[in-house]
Order: sequence, then C-alpha cells, then structure tokens
Amino acid sequence: MTTVWLTGLPSAGKSTIARALEKRLLDEGRKVEVLDGDVVRTHLTKDLGFSREDRRENVLRIGFVANLLSRNGVTVLCPVIAPYREDRDEVRALHEDRFVEVYVSTPVDVCSERDVKGLYAKQKAGELSGLTGVDDPYEPPANAEVTIPTHELSLEESVERVWQAIS
Repeated sequence: MTTVWLTGLPSAGKSTIARALEKRLLDEGRKVEVLDGDVVRTHLTKDLGFSREDRRENVLRIGFVANLLSRNGVTVLCPVIAPYREDRDEVRALHEDRFVEVYVSTPVDVCSERDVKGLYAKQKAGELSGLTGVDDPYEPPANAEVTIPTHELSLEESVERVWQAIS
C-alpha cells in the first residue's frame, strides 16, 4: 500500500486531515494506521528531544515503521511536522514507489491563530524556543504530490485532494 506523509507547521491541520482520511479509508474497508507525530513522541521516540539530530531520528524512526506497514498492505498516514526536506526525502527513498508527500501549506500566522496545543503562545511568552516555522527552520517540500492550503479549503476538500492522489 502507501505511506501518506503529511508535513507542515504545528497547528497546520495535519492530524485533522489524517483522522478524516483514516475514517474514509476504513469506510472503504482498507487497512489503515495513523502514526501521528505527537502520539509517537510519547512512545516510540520518547527518548528524543528537539535538536536537529533528534528531529531527524524521530522522522527516520517513524518512516521505518511506516515502511514496514505499507509494504505489508497497510495504508499509513503520518501527520508529522518533519521540518527538514533531506529527512523526508530519505524516508521517501526507503519507500520506493509507496510514498505520497502532502504539504499542508497553512501560513504561520493562521497556525498561530489556531494554536491547538498552545505552542505559539508559549513561544511568544518566552516559555518555549525552537518552535518550527517561528524560531526553528521549516523547509517546505520541493515536489510534494499534494499541496493543501487549509486556510483556503474545507476539511472535506482537503481530504478529497489526498484521496485523489492515493486512489
């Protein structure tokens, strides 16, 4: 099957799209697994911090598990910030032709307004540093199969764009 890697800034809408897509895939009778970056960090990668090296290792571990699942008939949805293009490209290469990159291209000001986890507020208050897209880099994909500007599309339209790419 396929790994669908949803990348973008914090609060861009990656997990929301992944969960809606998961439901659609399950309704179609397909095997699906979500490897949400936030959830994975509480289990598989809880030993990692947020340095450049740790962020890379986080992405590579998730990519490794996604590859195992996808090559065994599971559609894997990975809503993961994955800020560095080189790391995402390495995961893509591991998957050969079973990888679809989805760039959730929500602008930082919209993400900051949403602030689902309160990260932008903490960063503004000086309680957090290294926030991706604010004071830590985010490298947008150069050749994503799908781009989703969630500030311009509904959830249904966003899911449909990904659906068309994987159907």
